[in-house]
Amino acid sequence: MELKFKRDVLLSALQTVAGVVPARTPKDILKNTKLVVDAGKATLMGTDAEIGMRYDIPEVETGSSGEVLLPTQRLIAILREVTSEEIVLDANENMLEVFAEHSQFKLPVEDPREFPDVHAFDAERCYVVSGHALRQAIKRVIFAADDESARYALGGIYMELTPTQLILAATDSRRLAVMEVQAGVNGDVTDTVSVVLPRKAMALIERSIEADESEILIAPRENEVLVKSGNTTIFTRLVEGKFPNFRDVLPTESPNRVETVAGPFHNVVRQSQIVTSDESRGVDFVFSDGLVTLISQAADVGNSKVELPVDYQGEKIAIMFDPRFVAEFLRVLESETAVELGLIGGEDPAVFRCGDEYKYVIMPLARDAP
Repeated sequence: MELKFKRDVLLSALQTVAGVVPARTPKDILKNTKLVVDAGKATLMGTDAEIGMRYDIPEVETGSSGEVLLPTQRLIAILREVTSEEIVLDANENMLEVFAEHSQFKLPVEDPREFPDVHAFDAERCYVVSGHALRQAIKRVIFAADDESARYALGGIYMELTPTQLILAATDSRRLAVMEVQAGVNGDVTDTVSVVLPRKAMALIERSIEADESEILIAPRENEVLVKSGNTTIFTRLVEGKFPNFRDVLPTESPNRVETVAGPFHNVVRQSQIVTSDESRGVDFVFSDGLVTLISQAADVGNSKVELPVDYQGEKIAIMFDPRFVAEFLRVLESETAVELGLIGGEDPAVFRCGDEYKYVIMPLARDAP
């Protein structure tokens, strides 16, 4: 089987699929990427057994058909180093030959029949969301998922789909991020579906979105979800366990409102982080008329006081946050984004809002008893 590719096209395709290829696995065959050629079309496949990805390579010259396992990382290294614009792959059952303008490589390959299948997107009924909206929603919630908890559902991203709306939510029990975007459907879809997807799968979906104007197709099934994004199809099994009812966590009323802008607020939060330590992470956020003052103090490190004018008129409120949680929220916003902070009191959950569609709740830290 002989194929000719543009080097940059093949490299981009391999790097995309490599996102799902495990670096460590008891099944060494999964470190490979499967290349299938049929009717002049080339498709790359990778999987870690829980998440799978297919990528249709748009430009390939071949009169052959068949399949071969590509040693993913070694082939990526070759494509990065050679300088020729075109690459020729010549594969048989035991060997892959790679020809560049002044280079030739021979790599042993494994049996492609031993590689697990990766589902194609074959759903006629599915939900539809814009690439820009889904990419932004994933970025705005994924950082809040728990990557350490034994409660596996908290390590995933909750997705709720209706014929008109998609909601994403993530929490580690100390903070909660919720994003709502408009959605549509293809075919006769009237159901509301709730699933929990692995964090890794959501990151792969976000990276697969190549154009803001693209349409992303989402087809949930009993124990899995298929997502079609341009040339990429991602298959993922669902996370086991029940995601908490995040709507119960969202404060219904916040009598004290603070209005500010993401960029300047992010700057003072980063400044406040300088004088913190592993033993003393908390920073006091003190809100008074027209001003927020961030006060931090850590033994053997020092102390700091940083001020920022804000739009606030009300009683003085002091609330202690882990500044990392505030900074991670502000980091995913454009610097000019307007942010509203809703406060109840110094010991109650605080909710940050960007419009009606994005909410971020942080639990305050407990103060040490005097």
